[in-house]
Amino acid sequence: MTTRAVGPGRGWGWLQQAINLGRNNPKAIFGATALMAVVALIPSVLQIVLQYVFKESPSAIVAVMAITTVVSMVVTALLIGGLLRVIHAAENGQPTHATAIFDTFRESQVRGRLIGFGVLMMVIYLGVFVAVISLFGKDFMRWYWELITSAQAMQAAGGTAPPPNLAEMPEGLGRIMSVGSLFAMFMGGVYAVGFGQVALGGRRVGEAFVDGLRGAIKNVLPIIVLAVLSVLGMLVLTLGVVLVAGIITLIAGMISKVLALVLLVPIYFGMILLIYVVMFGVMYFMWRDICTDAPPPLARADQLEL
Repeated sequence: MTTRAVGPGRGWGWLQQAINLGRNNPKAIFGATALMAVVALIPSVLQIVLQYVFKESPSAIVAVMAITTVVSMVVTALLIGGLLRVIHAAENGQPTHATAIFDTFRESQVRGRLIGFGVLMMVIYLGVFVAVISLFGKDFMRWYWELITSAQAMQAAGGTAPPPNLAEMPEGLGRIMSVGSLFAMFMGGVYAVGFGQVALGGRRVGEAFVDGLRGAIKNVLPIIVLAVLSVLGMLVLTLGVVLVAGIITLIAGMISKVLALVLLVPIYFGMILLIYVVMFGVMYFMWRDICTDAPPPLARADQLEL
């Protein structure tokens, strides 16, 4: 299967199409995304509870963190594949529903490939992280460990411990952030194309990874455009939500703090839901443009329908 290059403007097009996602079958798209957000949160909640239960045993806490991390990685990979399938069906006018996101849990072949691709990407991320730290991050790990242990000490003391007296930020932190951001931006393209190839293209793990690399290399410019616009959009969204949340807290808080909390929870969950829909919509449209010959269905990429 070949990959192709698209113009820099497609970075904007992918974002536009992702914002419009759900116009064909909103119940399936937003329902599946909500299920994903809730299910993906379960391992983290479980980790917090178990850490509290085993707070007297550091070795047990480490084991809990390791197990929940693995579970989270496996579940997330399967949910991503399932959501991409729901999006694909909705965009092509095929019948689908929110719970179809769990179909990948039952299909043994695609299940193994999705998990394998997720593990491969995690190993690559960790490997590059270690390499970047080794090359540019003098004393970074020591500084980071001091930060973590100090925060844990404050938490164990119920917030009564004095603030941590940390050393200055390590030399090379700026280079780490710069190189890490560039790598993350590039690997975002590999991630999107690769998962699309496994979930929708029927490719094996190695084939999907190679397709992802080729697709990302051929489309560096639109990926850069997409990354810049995404950061700007996230800033605007965050500022808007913070502003609305502040107004609600101020007004509802005069009546009851519980009322303020009840009103704020749907707002923050709605923000998370919107971010998920756009993020995975971008993944889908990126994969479709780079790896398939199908034309964009229904709406053109230059039409923004809110």
